[in-house]
Amino acid sequence: MPGNGSLGAHPAHTVVLGIDPSLRGTGYGVVESRQRVIRAVAQGVVTCPTAWPRSRCLAQISVAMREVVRDHRPTVCVVEGLFYAQNLQTALAMGEARGASLAAVAEAGLEVYEIAPRKVKQAMVGHGAAQKLAVARMVQRRLELAETPAADAADALALALTYLQEQGRYLLSPLKRV
Repeated sequence: MPGNGSLGAHPAHTVVLGIDPSLRGTGYGVVESRQRVIRAVAQGVVTCPTAWPRSRCLAQISVAMREVVRDHRPTVCVVEGLFYAQNLQTALAMGEARGASLAAVAEAGLEVYEIAPRKVKQAMVGHGAAQKLAVARMVQRRLELAETPAADAADALALALTYLQEQGRYLLSPLKRV
């Protein structure tokens, strides 16, 4: 059964798409795992100018995610779990960006899982309150990238890496399927 946390709960996905949703800067990262070697396939940030209305940003995010799926053919998607925002407008915009991303990957029939930001930081850096730069540097190191990725792309790559790290483990708290 998918998501039950036992060994072999998830099929052996080899191309993982990570998404860090945001209205003005949605990060994405695609990693491939072959014979215990993990490499970055693609990464980037879908940016939308502040002058654009929300609807245009959401369309841009959807189009970009469809292109990433079409070009790189991931077998699974991992999205950052929701966090508690103090500002209602920020929470709504994040939810809308997340929805635009998820709709695009769901159209392709991908399984989608979410991982809490603190769990990703714990897996990457060793503590759940790590700073974005520390996560980006660890992603750079683990994927042997020439440069530190942009913060939003690094977060997306970290999601994909965390998913791969958790695959095949007995999980006390299984990954949440969206």
